[in-house]
Amino acid sequence: MAEKSLVVTNMNHLVNLFGSYDENLRLIQDELGVTVITRGSDIKITGSQQDVDRAYSCIESLLRIAENGDDITLQQVRYILSMAGEAAGEEIAALSDGGICVTSTGKIIKPKTLGQKHYIDMIDKNTITFGVGPAGTGKTFLAVSMAVKALRAHDITKIILTRPAVEAGEKLGFLPGDLQTKVDPYLRPLYDALFEMLGAESFSKLQERGSIEVAPLAYMRGRTLDEAFVILDEAQNTSPEQMKMFLTRLGFNSKMVITGDITQIDLPDPRKSGLIEAVKVLKGIKDIGINYFSEKDVVRHRLVQDIVKAYEVYNSERMRKRHEKA
Repeated sequence: MAEKSLVVTNMNHLVNLFGSYDENLRLIQDELGVTVITRGSDIKITGSQQDVDRAYSCIESLLRIAENGDDITLQQVRYILSMAGEAAGEEIAALSDGGICVTSTGKIIKPKTLGQKHYIDMIDKNTITFGVGPAGTGKTFLAVSMAVKALRAHDITKIILTRPAVEAGEKLGFLPGDLQTKVDPYLRPLYDALFEMLGAESFSKLQERGSIEVAPLAYMRGRTLDEAFVILDEAQNTSPEQMKMFLTRLGFNSKMVITGDITQIDLPDPRKSGLIEAVKVLKGIKDIGINYFSEKDVVRHRLVQDIVKAYEVYNSERMRKRHEKA
């Protein structure tokens, strides 16, 4: 039986660590099979050596988050537990340092996983960045955050957000209203992210001045986009021709971020996705970054992560059986 202890001098950090009704500590104990006993400011962990070391590292990381003034959530505890042994505790705890930008309500936007941190670092360093991964990993939201940060710093003069208007079970022609009314539902996730960052009033003013543009991908043809931060969302639903058209719109002093999930392709022939082709063709080119997210980077409800993982296992098994038959 191994044992490790640590002392927490700030009682507020201790309360934050425990969580509501000690739910955070219970999760650590259940997941790692250790016993965590607290007496005043002392924390004692007992169990097998390997599990005690992992629990100690997790608790240290969580206390670092508390020291940075952030509330510890069950989601953070689950993520740190899932990464135990794969990444240094200091590296995970450092996610709560600093921030990307501040929303209209004063909330500081920060990466919540190492995959997200790697993604925003890529956007900083590269002119073109691809963010490829499952739903709920923050691909679009973080890209919009980086765009707002660049606009506020006057690094760019406009933000352009676009996505292909590909039908997923519905036909645009049967929807009521003019073209803009018909495509607005496809662009709603982009509007939502901008509203959270800027507030509705500020967003409207910037849109009126032409500093923000949200439009279907078809509207990009024939343009050269200078001094702009351009985000192409749902890129898995572009054709190879559309993707090439979009990428060649790049102008001077601009950045592009292309996001998509190759497991959610709505094209008639999934093999002809412009995103799949682009990451193959452009791999290794200087100043182009490609970041792949995993189910561990999902920051929505816990079940979303479980759903993504279950589908990955199912698809892998289906592919294995297909190869065996061949």
